Amino acid sequence: MEQIENPEIIGTLMSRLVQPRITKDRFRLPFDEDTAKKLLMCAIEGEVRGRGGTFACTAPVELQIGELTASLTSGKRSGVVLCGTCGNGKTTMMRAFQNLLNVLRLPDDYHKKTYGIPVVNAGHIAHLCRSDYERFLNLCNTEMLGIDDMGTEPLEVQEFGNIHRPMVDLLTKRYENGTFTFITTNLVPQQIRDLYGERIADRLNEMADKIIFKNPSFRRWRHG
Repeated sequence: MEQIENPEIIGTLMSRLVQPRITKDRFRLPFDEDTAKKLLMCAIEGEVRGRGGTFACTAPVELQIGELTASLTSGKRSGVVLCGTCGNGKTTMMRAFQNLLNVLRLPDDYHKKTYGIPVVNAGHIAHLCRSDYERFLNLCNTEMLGIDDMGTEPLEVQEFGNIHRPMVDLLTKRYENGTFTFITTNLVPQQIRDLYGERIADRLNEMADKIIFKNPSFRRWRHG
């Protein structure tokens, strides 16, 4: 191949290389924080009522909803991680967000459809990695994904003699794609780092806002 020495051609190439890649805008709710908070609160109340419960907006819950709506309306990150002990409303909040999207039917102009978020249990993700790898890859690449109970799945699975780390592989791919990921987990940030390693922990820090749920279990209140 002939060596290129033309300064004009080299200058054009350099100019093109430093330009940022054209990428899809990050997801954000198209409301101000106060409106988004009211909508999400209604969705959470509907989710609780649907399970036969009564929604009590305590001070910790209101703070969590505020932190979540601040994240969802900013568009600064491509996801959110809700961390805390069992039974304190993390899954309810994620399901409420899922229902909110279903009701809003926000247009996703990039993919010529409306926004929606499938919610999949972490254990089922590992199961798909072992038994239906094609569906697992679809989850890796889908535009939005909710992962419930991250940390309860087996860390490694074997598929036709190949060893996979389902959650590590999935989060790595979603980080590379910049796709929106909503996660609930009973793990605290240090436990996430210990379980999945430094690289995944650092990537989660970059891609997602963390919201810590410190309130006690609602299930304990209900049955205790």
